Amino acid sequence: MPASERVPEVGLSAATAALTEGELTVRGQVRDASNAVLYCETEHDGGTLACVYKPVAGERPLWDFPDGTLAQREVAAYLVSEATGWGLVPPTVLRDGPYGEGMVQLWIEAVEDDGALLALTEDDEPAPGWKAVVEAEVAEGRTALLVHADDQRLRRLAVLDAVINNADRKGGHLLPAADGRIYGIDHGVTFHTEDKLRTLLWGWAGEPLPAEAVTVLTGLGAALDGELGERLGALITAAETDAVRARVGRLLETGVHPLPGGNWPSIPWPPV
Repeated sequence: MPASERVPEVGLSAATAALTEGELTVRGQVRDASNAVLYCETEHDGGTLACVYKPVAGERPLWDFPDGTLAQREVAAYLVSEATGWGLVPPTVLRDGPYGEGMVQLWIEAVEDDGALLALTEDDEPAPGWKAVVEAEVAEGRTALLVHADDQRLRRLAVLDAVINNADRKGGHLLPAADGRIYGIDHGVTFHTEDKLRTLLWGWAGEPLPAEAVTVLTGLGAALDGELGERLGALITAAETDAVRARVGRLLETGVHPLPGGNWPSIPWPPV
């Protein structure tokens, strides 16, 4: 698939306008996704952007999430990401398309990062610059330690996931981009009122939140009582919006990254 233009090159508002108003043309399908994921192009104002279109009609029912709500949750995750100022989620909108209403998101072409984000090691402890996640069985009774990079970009995503209650932060949902950012994608199973945080980014669990995160969370709490709360209310339920406020408040009260809850598998499967 051809690479899309990066967000800084087209501008955030221009990308959002193209995704919302452009003529959407399906060019292919992402085959390894559990729901319908279509690779598209959107033409707007003389330019073309590559994007992902996930029609609501292509969503598979889930036992723990209401039917037909995953697209709205993806857009809600983008709104929360934007409210943090970290820009962790590609521009995402809800609009009509060739197969009905769905989520449309700017396509991010993943590139080779300067260093790996996830790794397996047979050492008992992570090396400097790495954080331990879980011990895993690899083959013939051998075990290895799953680790992730001690990277500020991943740490910001860990904070966002705690806020939106992300139940599916796999390694494949982390996209290093040519602009130096790491984008998070696939946020359909988020915002549940019950604790469902399931992620590969547990390396900071129980550690104090960095000062940057505390500042961002404080601002996020205020935004949730204003325009952000109103916009989320059009995408998720009132109870789910209240739960976002509660999670932000809990993070600020405890001052630490959350620990696995114990009532829900803490690691997604498959992990990548």
